[in-house]
Amino acid sequence: MAPRQGPQAPLEFGGPLGAAALMLLLPATMFHLLLVVRSGPARLLGPPPYLPGLEVLWSPQALLLLLTWLGLQAALYLLPARKVAEGQELKDKSRLRYPINGFQALVLTALLVGLGLSAGLPLGALPEMLLPLAFAATITTFIFSLFLYMKAQVAPASALAPGGNSGNLIYDFFLGRELNPRICSFDFKYFCELRPGLIGWVFINLALLVQEAELRGSPSLAMWLVNGFQLLYVGDALWHEEAVLTTMDIMHDGFGFMLAFGDLAWVPFTYSLQAQFLLYHPQPLGLPMAAVICLISGLETIPTATGRQLLVSGWWGMVRHPNYLGDLIMALAWSLPCGVSHLLPYFYVLYFTALLVHREARDERQCLQKYGRAWHEYCRRVPYRILPYIY
Repeated sequence: MAPRQGPQAPLEFGGPLGAAALMLLLPATMFHLLLVVRSGPARLLGPPPYLPGLEVLWSPQALLLLLTWLGLQAALYLLPARKVAEGQELKDKSRLRYPINGFQALVLTALLVGLGLSAGLPLGALPEMLLPLAFAATITTFIFSLFLYMKAQVAPASALAPGGNSGNLIYDFFLGRELNPRICSFDFKYFCELRPGLIGWVFINLALLVQEAELRGSPSLAMWLVNGFQLLYVGDALWHEEAVLTTMDIMHDGFGFMLAFGDLAWVPFTYSLQAQFLLYHPQPLGLPMAAVICLISGLETIPTATGRQLLVSGWWGMVRHPNYLGDLIMALAWSLPCGVSHLLPYFYVLYFTALLVHREARDERQCLQKYGRAWHEYCRRVPYRILPYIY
């Protein structure tokens, strides 16, 4: 008789049909944004100005540039780290070790790009390659996700994620079967989480700033603000890289198409939407309004509590997820330099709201399972989830 299986994690994202739909919808949305942002009307909800053919999307040079970028970041990942941190305890009671050198990778990348610029690197030409780069990233992500799925077939049961093991190929391919896929000490999920996509986002923004300077003589104040805000965000994330080890992505989610596409394609090509918008649709921004936006962006997110006791004072006594509220305020500050004449640059705010509401629901289930009746009491004392007196 076959051994009795433990309880299976509930299917998320609408199960196999929802996973299949998202694998089509996410790339389609990314390409829609890349097309409409450079069109005259720049309508978020309108049709794209044209549907690009394969001759526009496919570029061997773009694929080579993407693979070179991934190779560079992998090489920087393997350099000696200022610190090596241990992750959370796994099913087999072991703990994986992670190099904390993401900020070092950002600085070294900046130095290399600076040397390239001094030698005549045409960084301002990069914005014209965003469509083929996004296409190359999407194809690479599908191939990479297939590799991850095949690798998980030979992984021990203790290495599998709580979800992503439904037995349905499409759902498991999307969600990811293995929790921490590695080759030797190289952790694919940890590497992708903060390195190629976030650092790539910063340098796409920089390329857009350079091209605006080439077109108009100097970058606009709005472009400087967007670049500065988002560089600060990425730099802070990489400086505090160790904090990612306590996130749901690392601790709970398998590594499949969902996270791989998000890390390698969605982040650099959609999070740079505000800078793209400002290049094609320059917006006037005065110093008084810039000062107000800076005050909003200066609000700090509240780090998630990882101790055993539930906090019921301060921000954590007002809402159960104040870090998410801080993220939404920050997202709004990134979009405000783009003015209010178009909805398109506020896509990130809309998307991030939906993402955080969904993630908050997943957090609630995890916390209820972890804390039991103590979580019910916490919810009674702190009834609001993200936004005080509203949600």
